[in-house]
Amino acid sequence: MKTFSKRALLRASAAPAILSASLIATAAFAQDAPQAAEAAEGDTIIVTGSLIKNPNLARSTPVTATTADQIELKQNNTAEEILREIPGIVPSIGSAVNNGNGGASFVNLRGLGSNRNIVLIDGNRLVPAELNGRFDLNNIPLALIDRVDVLTGGASTTYGADAISGVVNFVTKSDFSGLEANIANQLTEEADGHYIRADLTLGANFDDGRGNVVFSVGYQQSDPVYQGDRPFSAFSIDSFTGANGGSGTSTPSRFTNVNPTGADSITTGCGTAGPVACNAVQGNRQVTAAGGAFRSTSAFDAYNFNPFNIFQTPFERFNMYGAGRYEVSDAVEVYTRGIFSKNTVSTIIAPSGAFGISVVVPLSNPYLSAAQRNAFCGLDTNPGVGYTPLYTQAQCDAAATAQPLNADGTVNPNYRTVTTTLSRRATELGPRVSDFTTTFFDYRIGARGGITDSIDWDLSGSYGESENIQTQQGYWLNSRVRQALLATNTSTCLTDTNGCVPLNVFGPDGSITAAQNAFLTANSQVATKTTLSQVKGTISGDVGFAVPFATDSVAFALGAEYRKYGASQESDLLSQSGDLGGAGGAAPNIDGGYDVYEAYGEIILPLVQDKPFFQDLTLEAGIRYSDYSVDGGSGYNTTTWKVAGNWTPVDGIKFRGNYSRAVRAPNIAELFAPVNTTLTNLDSDPCAGSAPQTNANLAAVCIAQGATPAQVASGSIINDPAGQVNSTGGGNLALGPEKSNSWGLGVTLQPSALPGFSLTVDYYNIKITGAITNPTPDDVISACFDNITAASATDPACTSIRRDPGTGGLYGEPSVAAGLPQTLSNLGKLATDGIDVQLNYQKDVGFAKWALTANGNWTNSSTFQATPTSINRECVGLYSVNCASIQPEFSWSVRNTLSFESVDLSLLWRYIDGVKYEDGDAFVGTLNGKDVNFNTIPAEHYFDLTSRFHVSDEVTITMTVQNLLDNQPKVVGNTIGSTSYNSGNVYPSTYDALGRRYTVAAKLRF
Repeated sequence: MKTFSKRALLRASAAPAILSASLIATAAFAQDAPQAAEAAEGDTIIVTGSLIKNPNLARSTPVTATTADQIELKQNNTAEEILREIPGIVPSIGSAVNNGNGGASFVNLRGLGSNRNIVLIDGNRLVPAELNGRFDLNNIPLALIDRVDVLTGGASTTYGADAISGVVNFVTKSDFSGLEANIANQLTEEADGHYIRADLTLGANFDDGRGNVVFSVGYQQSDPVYQGDRPFSAFSIDSFTGANGGSGTSTPSRFTNVNPTGADSITTGCGTAGPVACNAVQGNRQVTAAGGAFRSTSAFDAYNFNPFNIFQTPFERFNMYGAGRYEVSDAVEVYTRGIFSKNTVSTIIAPSGAFGISVVVPLSNPYLSAAQRNAFCGLDTNPGVGYTPLYTQAQCDAAATAQPLNADGTVNPNYRTVTTTLSRRATELGPRVSDFTTTFFDYRIGARGGITDSIDWDLSGSYGESENIQTQQGYWLNSRVRQALLATNTSTCLTDTNGCVPLNVFGPDGSITAAQNAFLTANSQVATKTTLSQVKGTISGDVGFAVPFATDSVAFALGAEYRKYGASQESDLLSQSGDLGGAGGAAPNIDGGYDVYEAYGEIILPLVQDKPFFQDLTLEAGIRYSDYSVDGGSGYNTTTWKVAGNWTPVDGIKFRGNYSRAVRAPNIAELFAPVNTTLTNLDSDPCAGSAPQTNANLAAVCIAQGATPAQVASGSIINDPAGQVNSTGGGNLALGPEKSNSWGLGVTLQPSALPGFSLTVDYYNIKITGAITNPTPDDVISACFDNITAASATDPACTSIRRDPGTGGLYGEPSVAAGLPQTLSNLGKLATDGIDVQLNYQKDVGFAKWALTANGNWTNSSTFQATPTSINRECVGLYSVNCASIQPEFSWSVRNTLSFESVDLSLLWRYIDGVKYEDGDAFVGTLNGKDVNFNTIPAEHYFDLTSRFHVSDEVTITMTVQNLLDNQPKVVGNTIGSTSYNSGNVYPSTYDALGRRYTVAAKLRF
């Protein structure tokens, strides 16, 4: 039974709100989306959850729909902000992430990873932003968004690989006609974090409605919010001691191989292992605050990096969007769409420096004091009883003024050097700044039309490019630090290339001059480029007949698709070499690509309709075959499929269920990235402190990993104060696709006795096998240290962990300390399940119209196992370095809106369930006069209040107060979780760190 025109069919596909079928029911019936009810007959836009566009057929796939009206009431500035606050979505990289932000924003559905979903505009893929295949949400043109549909669960049958956890579809306004201008201005109560957004949209219908064009331009700009400007984040706090923490790369400098007292350092054959007491009087020492000497013990002042870091990344964007369609004839319509965006995201972190690098220092360095020189010379080279200095006092004194060569050119025997590990923060230079400038475009053109009255065709092609240029400023170069220390006078270096200026790292804070910093620094650049070419065609419609007990015809879709991905990372020599101090490792060149040919089909089969207890019973099924070719590697084939059904026994109640098999192909980074050492997080090193002194097997393991016997015996190995350690991993061309099985069951209630009321309850279950994963930091540590025996010192699980011989720690120069091995494999497993609930109710209460919308999520479980021998780790309600971004058990949002004649008043309540620290051994005690417990974060309630004034038909003013009660985030310290999400002593992506803020927006439309 058909009730729509050919033009309506064309338009329905012209604004493709088509989402794939999912195993998961979230929030709203696909066919009962609010937009469908409001659209005029014949122009209805339907979210079907299928490639089949017939609006009369019931669907089994629910979605969560966020409307343009809700976005306007909330006054979200970016697409990432919209998604971050939807119950069931776990915060990913976005505006609240500073250290770890690569200039893009992503979405993480169900906590399964931001690389396991697809972001669409009008049902179409766009070019990804980076080598992990993720689309940058900063490129979404919010002014033209009609709604945002979120569908979670395996959607590979409809959209191909990557939709293993679902899709996010940004649906644009269809057939826009007129002019609309928007401007919004936001400021925090602390008078910082200024955010301005302006958009202008023009659209027109022409040729008696046969065609439509729309064009939109937008501009956004935001200022940073510094952690130093909030009392809870002004000082870095250690999560396990409660003391002021920070970085071991501090100021004044710290050096290894120092013996300030010249005493006998006894570290072997002592204590319980010998007749004399151990006496560790040398090792890593900090220069005194006044300079000119070393502290007598290993105690040091950690560097407080918090004030430089930011809670809101500075952002500037200019974007354009254009689309058009024209009915060439009654049977053919051509259409096109183009998106352009240029945005710059700046990340700001504490100053650079020498982050535990090995250096050679002449004893005749002009900035060395006599006391410091003697401390280097006095290093006891005999670990047992008996003092043997590195150099005698006479040798040391002779070396104080010695040049490498005598006047006649012969080698000077009195010239001597010491090798030491230097840690020095470049406070005199200022912060490290990385500007990420992304230029993005994606262009699509196509044609569609009718084959018969009930069967249509659609053929389109698209091409997109994204280029991200990272410019790094304010970094010392390790090579130039080494060069500048090889000096015997204050004017010239022994190797005088590049205008070398001798460096003073032996004095107090402030001892480094502008001239010295100018030599040590240079800008560096990394360019990341991605491309995506697509061609796809579909034939869809109905077969013109129904099965005996149904009234609607059997519907189908058949199609084919080709996609080609290319991506590269091109780094300058400084970034490739890892020479930047504190850059987190090298940025090697990467180049790769793959393509895929696909064929697919779907069918919707109404079985029984308009019968007693069978108002509707419909089955759905789909299948997709994919053939992958990988540059330089072997290809593979995949088959995905889905089955689903819904049963409406009587009006007002519907049951639905679905089962799906989905896949995710390895992305370009996972395939082509070379082995590289970067940073990860670790809260506790088993070799740190005194533990190895009383456990011979543990001591042997620490030594086998690269620590020296003296470091182990003296207990001088420490946890990195910043909670960061090195990690080594890379891509693997042998990786294959992940596989997932997911299913869902749901019910919707829309009782006729309660008009305006609807309730949906849906259970989802997703399991991923063959997951492309690497072990968590605790997995690597546990594999070695959980059961230490005499054989552990030769166990590959232990010897693959590599330490810096200068400090014994798992941090330091990547070329020296590989840290934790975190290699990729197809051995992982992920699983999650839970329930989504949505309630909607609208009622005229006399003095106003009341609208209630509630979305809730209960996540029962979310587990991750990197390898068969790793822990099957539960992360729901937990936070740690292993459970990076917080995933609460319960979360919900409830909006109540009262609409008067010309005024809307709306209150949004968001709830985040309480969570706790995974290991349970964080700090409990008194901090700043208050009892604190870093092992728990209590439940949080946020309220946003909005007033919207319809001044006239053309003008609307909206005023919003976000975080109405000015809730402050719970402090848990800086070292309890991942650097990306645990920053400023809190979790700013989950909990509001900006505080109360005010937004005023105006909309003008004609």
